[in-house]
Amino acid sequence: MADPPFFSAPPTAKGDDLPDDLPADARARAGRTKRGRTRRALLSAARVAFASTGWSGTRLEDIARQAGVSVASTYNHFPTKHGLVANVFAPVLAPRLDRPKELLDAGHPVPEVLERHVRDLAELIRAESPLTVAFTSAVAEYTAKIGGPPDPSDHDDPRVIAPVAAMVIELVARGQANGDFRPYPPAHDIAGQAVNLLLLRGFTRTETPAAGAEVILTMLFGTLKPETLLDTGFTGRPFAASGSDDAPDHTR
Repeated sequence: MADPPFFSAPPTAKGDDLPDDLPADARARAGRTKRGRTRRALLSAARVAFASTGWSGTRLEDIARQAGVSVASTYNHFPTKHGLVANVFAPVLAPRLDRPKELLDAGHPVPEVLERHVRDLAELIRAESPLTVAFTSAVAEYTAKIGGPPDPSDHDDPRVIAPVAAMVIELVARGQANGDFRPYPPAHDIAGQAVNLLLLRGFTRTETPAAGAEVILTMLFGTLKPETLLDTGFTGRPFAASGSDDAPDHTR
């Protein structure tokens, strides 16, 4: 697999020691600048490391060395490897969480927005495959470690830092509330399982984003809006990629 475009040399945080004679306010500003520069260097180095050597092959000590940052400073910024990879993944995910809100504000129906969002997530998972695999591994390990759902107050939980399932849950809940979707199963259950499977397929299948999205959408709509499948007949595949712009609108 070709290296994605983010494979580049990370900025270094060396040479940031503050002069002893700085005034207090200048020292505070310089300290904030240094912390920001250190954080950016760590995130940049981590992105390269997680994508190139994977979750298990990456150590915080290696990231610190590549970033030109002390190990102690690295742990001050990111106490756990789980939190670090999630902080790398979060800004990649963020635009995908904003788009559904824009579509809803523009008056698009919830089923349509849900379909678009699942397809968008599938595209992200494929486009950022090495990083997504590292993030998914962190989520699985952390979930097994704490043995329960995410706690919003846990700032090391990758599920809290980069909530991949949050928008799918919100859209399903909204559709159930307004009658677009069947009320059962609960949004958190069905949406969470769907996103888990989508992430898992990201590193267990060599499929196109459209193929992965079709499986997840068929499961979601088959459960929440079964008429979408029934209307296409016994062998119908309403979420198969058509490759054209004139496909019927089956989510309204």
